[in-house]
Amino acid sequence: MNRSSHSNTPTGWREWVALPELGVDWIKAKIDTGARTSSLHAFDIEEFDRDGESWVRFAVHPWQESREDAAVHECPVHDRRAVRSSSGHSEKRLVVLLRMRLVGIDVEGEVTLTNRDEMGFRMLIGRQVLRRGFVVDPARSFVGGRAPREMRRRNRGKG
Repeated sequence: MNRSSHSNTPTGWREWVALPELGVDWIKAKIDTGARTSSLHAFDIEEFDRDGESWVRFAVHPWQESREDAAVHECPVHDRRAVRSSSGHSEKRLVVLLRMRLVGIDVEGEVTLTNRDEMGFRMLIGRQVLRRGFVVDPARSFVGGRAPREMRRRNRGKG
């Protein structure tokens, strides 16, 4: 489903999200109303110049407990921001625009790139995306559906 305008689309506190531009069909994300901008686990982050514009190349491990199926992506740098983590630590991060599919709806959003190896989720979906008509039900999970069993096993390092 691809709706440019929607309202009150329910989402749980955690969801499986797709990142089509990266070729990632399944990545588990925490829906975080406390975060302004979405955040993605990225590594090998390398900024470079392309035709006078600032671009970034980065890799993503979509699975929480595995280094398999790494996806590499290049895109323009949208912004640079100081982001304060939940622990109060401030970090300068690159911001990119990425298309994501959340509960079956395609939205584009600002996403910061950072190492989330020690975090419980490879991705956070923040308010900038949620304000496009999503309503978070903190009592629910995976409103948009569960990843196939094989994908869930891979996410736990058993695939």
